[in-house]
Amino acid sequence: MITSPAFAGKRYAVLGLARSGIAAADALLASGAGVTVWDRNEAPRTAFAGRAEIADPLEIDLTGFAGVVVSPGVPLNTHPIAARAAAFGVPVIGDIELFAQARASLPPHKVVGITGTNGKSTTTALVHHILRAAGTPTTMGGNIGLPILAQEPLTPNANGVGVYVLELSSYQIDLTYSLDCDVAVLLNVTPDHLDRYESLAAYAASKARLLAMSRGTHVDFTRGDTSPSLVTPATGPDSSFLSAQAGWPSLQGPHNAQNAAAAILVAQALGVADVIDQALRTFTGLPHRMERVATHDGVLFVNDSKATNTDSTAPALAAYPPESGQPRIHWIVGGLPKEDGLGATEQHLANVKAAYTIGEAGPRFAELLEPCVPVTRSEMLCEAVRQAIAAAVPGDVVLLSPACASFDQFKDYEQRGDRFRQFVAALTEEPGIDPCAGARAA
Repeated sequence: MITSPAFAGKRYAVLGLARSGIAAADALLASGAGVTVWDRNEAPRTAFAGRAEIADPLEIDLTGFAGVVVSPGVPLNTHPIAARAAAFGVPVIGDIELFAQARASLPPHKVVGITGTNGKSTTTALVHHILRAAGTPTTMGGNIGLPILAQEPLTPNANGVGVYVLELSSYQIDLTYSLDCDVAVLLNVTPDHLDRYESLAAYAASKARLLAMSRGTHVDFTRGDTSPSLVTPATGPDSSFLSAQAGWPSLQGPHNAQNAAAAILVAQALGVADVIDQALRTFTGLPHRMERVATHDGVLFVNDSKATNTDSTAPALAAYPPESGQPRIHWIVGGLPKEDGLGATEQHLANVKAAYTIGEAGPRFAELLEPCVPVTRSEMLCEAVRQAIAAAVPGDVVLLSPACASFDQFKDYEQRGDRFRQFVAALTEEPGIDPCAGARAA
């Protein structure tokens, strides 16, 4: 884990003992800090019995505390901890701020911070992949993978200093004030998380703070700031770039063109250039993000379960244009709605051969889509997969890109994507078995 003498002898409260909270508490304890922990659930609290004080920071005297460390999931706009900490003059911070404060005691390194409403996970993983291909010591964390404090410090090698690649949500940015990135990336800002922010402008300002804190290279696709050569946020990918994209199987579509462009700019800023093309070709992508699940009888199956709003689904629809004038996407759409209407997906409906609606939003999507494309009201994901397989012909694409949250029928978008994989495998590899029977019974 990452520790630092900067925390020794200081007192911290950690509120919320999910992965990042546990990592923060462990790192602080290992650094010699005094730690008070709290979680509304008893089990994670008892894991710290004998190592930390267990008390709710809303009920104790916070005088002299160096910080209250909260999970990014704690809504600072409504949770009383913000006012409570302010009354004692104690900053409310997150694990990313602890990492920022620990940097001075780490071996020589650089930090890449990547944010944006959509695409930040893929861009983070792609930058990490390029650096690994170059032989650069690197790890990724933040809003992806293991919490950064739970990972081992990077040790430089002959190829240069280590690089920490951080995916950062707006919530995590809100909880840091000293993260100075060597390269800071802002991909895009579209309406999201407006239950946490008073306006879209406030949400955008939260994202932009990453750049304001960082004195290094800025890659800002929202403003067109000057950036390294080859492709710039101001001009976007040129024709030769888009031609090369055809050779990057896991980076299809206009959104992945932006993700790849951002990763290229980061690699250039870090002095990594000669491995970029090969790394783009070998990148396998992330689960549930335009994930190529299978090809069966000439039909491609794509799991884009992470697309939980229309802005993130639109690029997926754009990624598979018609061939020989014929649309080829069998679009599985629906779930727990975040918005009403088709949003940005409407401009790509010419690419949709048929739609299969599921979940709570299914009837509304069917109502909106029926004037434009053939619609099957599937209700359940398994039925949608089965019906799409029956209708698809070689060259078609069966695309799960729901444009909705998953919580009406699934635990999370990961479970939804896993079920899609399972149904595709069962229905294509063992057509005599009907996995939908079990799904219907459930």
